[in-house]
Amino acid sequence: MRHLTPLEARVLGVLVEKQATVPDTYPLSLNALVNGCNQKTARDPVIEATEAEVLVALDGLKSLSLAFEGSGSRVVKYEQNMARALHLPGAAVALLAVLMLRGPQTSAELRQNCERIHRFADISSVEGFLDELAAKEPPRAVKLARAPGEREARWAQLLTGEPPVAAPSAAARHAMATGGAADVSAGELAALKAAQTRLEARVEELEALVHRLSRELGVSNA
Repeated sequence: MRHLTPLEARVLGVLVEKQATVPDTYPLSLNALVNGCNQKTARDPVIEATEAEVLVALDGLKSLSLAFEGSGSRVVKYEQNMARALHLPGAAVALLAVLMLRGPQTSAELRQNCERIHRFADISSVEGFLDELAAKEPPRAVKLARAPGEREARWAQLLTGEPPVAAPSAAARHAMATGGAADVSAGELAALKAAQTRLEARVEELEALVHRLSRELGVSNA
């Protein structure tokens, strides 16, 4: 299966979430699905997707058998088919859905944020399902290296491809912006700033390379 686009992942995550949290209004109409994608809470990042964009994402999910149109209603409604299409148990589907909706999280955060979709007995249960997802072929989740300023490693989903270079959590970013918090050392903050400087330098190098190649090939890169 190809990698999902970020919006396809958001749509799929919303369908899984709403099936569990608002079963009376599930399957979802296009309007309800757009609203779910653009929620200001329990979403990272917050987006502003249009109906047309969500329809394109739905077409992509339907082509992968991850979603389908429900029947028996005058208004077209949509359902998710993630467990069957990916051969996953409900607990694993819940974890991937929350990761798609909220980005990388620790095991403890996942247990809390999955509560309304699937209730895990303890953190070890969460980690057991995450380990199974990581061991699949192809893997569906990965444990990220612990970033500076973080006490625990976070997990990321791989349905949209390899995660970007591990970014600091919201708490760590806040600590950087405010000059550091009590549980973030000066050394960790310095490491974060050094990593940011290296990334910015690398971006500049790549941009220069693109410009040079464009000139040599006579192609405009405007």
